[in-house]
Amino acid sequence: MQKKYEKVIAWIKSQIESGALAQGNRLPSENLLMEQFQVSRQTVRRALEILTEEGVVEGRRGSGTYVSVNTRRYTGKEIRVEVMLTCVDTYIFPALVRGIESVLSGEGCTMQISVTGNAVEKERMLLKELIRTKSVDGLIAETVKSGLPNPNLELYLKLERMGIPVLFVNSFYRELDIPHVSLDDRQAGYLAARHLAECGHTRIGGIFKSDDGQGHLRYAGYTEALMEREIRVRSEHVIWIDSDELREMEEERAKFLKRLKGCTACVCYNDETAYKLVSILREAGVHVPGDVSVVGIDNSGLAGFCPVPLTSVRNPAEKLGKAAAERMVGCICRQEKMETLEFEPELIMRSSVKVLREI
Repeated sequence: MQKKYEKVIAWIKSQIESGALAQGNRLPSENLLMEQFQVSRQTVRRALEILTEEGVVEGRRGSGTYVSVNTRRYTGKEIRVEVMLTCVDTYIFPALVRGIESVLSGEGCTMQISVTGNAVEKERMLLKELIRTKSVDGLIAETVKSGLPNPNLELYLKLERMGIPVLFVNSFYRELDIPHVSLDDRQAGYLAARHLAECGHTRIGGIFKSDDGQGHLRYAGYTEALMEREIRVRSEHVIWIDSDELREMEEERAKFLKRLKGCTACVCYNDETAYKLVSILREAGVHVPGDVSVVGIDNSGLAGFCPVPLTSVRNPAEKLGKAAAERMVGCICRQEKMETLEFEPELIMRSSVKVLREI
């Protein structure tokens, strides 16, 4: 016959195995356990002592008893999370992956990475394979060219209908009611443009990506900051580029020099764009920041390595990755609802902006 304290132990272990209690969660109080099982305090404490000896729980003075075991490893269940990114080896992506991996590995989850190359066709192929194989428990995905119509949106919804949760990271599809974790891109564009205006610039150009939603949002923030200060948004000084044109910026230097002629400053879509613009300007004999000030977005390694260290808006990529992974694990293991999170941007000032007149 099962002893009374063994019933308490069995129930707590079953809650851990089901995911109802996870690592770091507090157990019900002694009083609640006594009431639930109609046993004495001594019986409850005996059960908790045994679980503590086994390393399953730990007591914290004045706080209660908490699950200490890594629940995924404890139960033997393999939780597989697909991380689908446009690329993994350049720019901010290593930090993003590092953040995701640190949480998933700590929870005993398996991470598998796939790369779309920012191509709609590759995205479609990967999504269809996930649907066919049903091989993952969750999907963290960076969107592909989210500023353009996308034929793959229904595939994301199909995954959700199959019970596979989806979370977008770094960007999102506005047409889908799926949560995302990203930088507040509109505010990032706003901060960059506001800083230039506060430094006395009134002819402020911009370079933005046309084929992703981040570019549209950063442009919206840029226009908001200029209009707030009654600075004219000159369309002839706003350059829209797609992903291929960004890679080939140096080859089209004449276009950028022509469109930015007369500007004393420029807001760039990201640090890569800003880095390449600085190179174009310097080769043309235009001094940065003496003649043209430049602000980037992301505060990546490129900002510091640029010949003229870039003022840039911080994108906390590693924190962003951690937050995305925490939400996914909570959803899979504890049935927690995933919520959208947009990180507040922060301006990091370096040497690429000239102060003309402080407002």
